[in-house]
Amino acid sequence: MAEQKKTNEALNVEDALTQSEAFLIKNKKTIIGVIVAIVIIIAGTLMYKNLYAAPREAKAQAALVKGQEYFAAGEFEQALNGDSIGYAGLVKVADEYSGTKSANLAQAYIGICQAKLGNYEAAIQALNGFDGDDQMVAPALKGTIGNCYAELGQLDKAASTLLQAAQEADNNTLSPIYLMQAGKILVKQGKYDEAIKAYTTIKDKYFRSYQAMEADKYIEQAKLLKK
Repeated sequence: MAEQKKTNEALNVEDALTQSEAFLIKNKKTIIGVIVAIVIIIAGTLMYKNLYAAPREAKAQAALVKGQEYFAAGEFEQALNGDSIGYAGLVKVADEYSGTKSANLAQAYIGICQAKLGNYEAAIQALNGFDGDDQMVAPALKGTIGNCYAELGQLDKAASTLLQAAQEADNNTLSPIYLMQAGKILVKQGKYDEAIKAYTTIKDKYFRSYQAMEADKYIEQAKLLKK
């Protein structure tokens, strides 16, 4: 009985191996094709990074440098559109090197330059094209968008964007600034309770900030206007 069991097990194993071999033989081309495809994908990814993406990123970074210099000097028009001595401009950098980190950063510079030049709709469009989640940069750009909406007279969007920027930043440097700006817009709209809430958040949560020293004054003003 035991010998019969061993014989059956051996036959089962042999049958399983035979079936596996048959499967491999039958699907040999498919399996090889899948393996080759994986190798090609891996090799292609490495080649893209080393032979295309990395040199392209380096070129984009080099092209961005002059724009940063013009930006730092307050020459926003030249930063955006270039000069007559070889620098193409941030707009060109963002377009030509799309997909690189430097092109993404160029979007942020473009947005701020447009805002500085009073082109608020163009600034909003450019800043919305920036992709990043840094806790200082991203909220700062959102705050700039909020101020652009305010300049365009779109006060609802301005206040909500500034409040969102303050929440995302959640620090003593940026949040009180945007809460104060939002509070003033809300007062202008007659939304005194919302303004008081914004000012109170500065006083309670960001009490180490410069704006916290003036929070009580603005809270009292909003309360008086509410009566």
